[in-house]
Amino acid sequence: MRPFDYARAADPAGAVALVARPAAKYLAGGTNLVDLMKLGVETPALLVDVTRLLPTGIEESADGLRIGAGARNSDVAVDRRVRAGWPVLSQALLAGASGQLRNVATIGGNLLQRTRCRYFQDVTKPCNKRVPGTGCPAIAGAHRDLGILGTSEHCVATHPSDLAVALAALDATVHLHEAAPVPLTDLYPLPGDTPQVETVLPPGALITAVSLPPLGLPSRYRKVRDRASYAFAVASIAAALDVVDGTVRDVRIAWGGVAPRPWRATEAERVLRGGPATEAAFRAAADAELAAARPLPDNAFKVPLVRNLTAAVLAELAGVDR
Repeated sequence: MRPFDYARAADPAGAVALVARPAAKYLAGGTNLVDLMKLGVETPALLVDVTRLLPTGIEESADGLRIGAGARNSDVAVDRRVRAGWPVLSQALLAGASGQLRNVATIGGNLLQRTRCRYFQDVTKPCNKRVPGTGCPAIAGAHRDLGILGTSEHCVATHPSDLAVALAALDATVHLHEAAPVPLTDLYPLPGDTPQVETVLPPGALITAVSLPPLGLPSRYRKVRDRASYAFAVASIAAALDVVDGTVRDVRIAWGGVAPRPWRATEAERVLRGGPATEAAFRAAADAELAAARPLPDNAFKVPLVRNLTAAVLAELAGVDR
C-alpha cells in the first residue's frame, strides 16, 4: 500500500473542502476502499475521515424512512422499524456481508463500493473502468459472474451492492451535502463508452442520508450465490407485490448481480400490473424484461436463473402454489 495522508474533518463543509485536494478520498467504514488500496487499484494521497460527522440516525415519519449515511449496515438491518415496514431492506443488508463487515460498513459507503470484477482488481491486467481505453478482457475472458443487462463493449462489470438493489425497488432517494438529491435509480449511469464514470455525483459530493417512501406491501429479498456464507450475488431480486382478488395491483422488482447498476425491472412491472398473479404471468413478465439481455457464453445461465428466481419470489409473495 502506498503512503497517504490522513485528515479528520470537523464538519461536512470541511470534509468537502479537504476532498477537493488532488487524489483525496472520503473514508467511512473503508471496507471496500482499504481493500482496493491494498491491491493498488486505489492510490489516494489523502484520506478524509467522515466517520464521526455523518448522521447515523434512523427516523420514521409519515413521509417514510430517513437513514443517515453514517449508519452502520448492522444497525439498519436489525432496526425494528426497518424490519416491520421495509423488510426487503433488512433482508438485503443481512445477505450482503459477514457480521463483522456489517458492523463497520456504512449505508453511504455501501452505495459507492466498486465492482468486484477480477480484471478491475488486478492492476497487471487492462481494464477500461480503471484505465480508460485499455480494453475489457472480461468479455473474452472470465465473465461468468458478470453482467447480462445494460453492459457495453467497453465493460461488462456488475454493481456489487445488495443494499442498492433493495433501495432501487423501494424508490429511494440519495441526499447530498448542499446539492440536489438524486433518485437511487438515477445514481449509476450505464457504462456505454465511459465505464470509468460510475455515478452521476459531482466531484467531492458527500452522501448524507437515504430516504424511502412508505411501502405498505409484502416484500422480499433473495440472493443466489455460490456459497451460503458471505459471497457476492450471482443474481438477486428485491420485490414487493400487492395482489387483490388474484390481480396484481402494484409490483416493484429490482435485480442484482446482472447489470452495472441495480436493475429496476420496469418492463416486467408494466406487464404484471393489472394482470393475473400466476406463476405463468410472473415468468412471462421476467422474459419481457430479459428480452434486452445480452449474455456472454459463460453467463447465459443467468437468463433462466433470473426468470426462475423472479417467478419463485413473486409466487411466494402472492401466496401462489407452485
